[in-house]
Amino acid sequence: MVVDSTGLKVFGEGEWLENKHKTKTKRKDGANCTLVSILSVVRLFVRSDVDDVGDPTALPGLLDQIGGPVEKFIADGAYDGTPTRDLLATRFGEIVEVIIPPPKTAVASPQSVLVPSVRDRHIAEIQTKGRMAWQKSAGYNKRSRAETQMGRWKAVIGPKLKARHFDNQKTEAKIGVRVLNRMTELGRPKFERVA
Repeated sequence: MVVDSTGLKVFGEGEWLENKHKTKTKRKDGANCTLVSILSVVRLFVRSDVDDVGDPTALPGLLDQIGGPVEKFIADGAYDGTPTRDLLATRFGEIVEVIIPPPKTAVASPQSVLVPSVRDRHIAEIQTKGRMAWQKSAGYNKRSRAETQMGRWKAVIGPKLKARHFDNQKTEAKIGVRVLNRMTELGRPKFERVA
């Protein structure tokens, strides 16, 4: 499971009117989109919340929409932290492999000498081998698939949702996801080793 924010702006009605008519409104309701790629099939989750809610805060609601087990969770550094790791362990068990890059200023936990956590091992590997080598060995580079899918979305469908009301925006986003998945399914290459 690869999680990434889309960069799509979903406007609330007041913000949509402000953008169209260049006026100021008192209240701005909005929503955010999160792109989830599961085995190269994209699912877009639209969540209704205020703009100052970060991705990790919205993660429980996002995970509520996922059916089935998750063996690997890959996300960017915005998701780094104990709350995210605890939530994933609670939802999917201790077997879920969490690949989230620690920030450059990260330090190992006090118990890292005796019982290192996965995050502690990631920090140690980055310090010894470098960030790029860690990304390759940990499989973090698979996150680029979600970014590539979002690039396709913006190139084919566009960077904005055009609908005015939130329910219509959700429908528009779902249609976009179906179109994107269908295109990806039709054009996915198959590789075979010949030697």
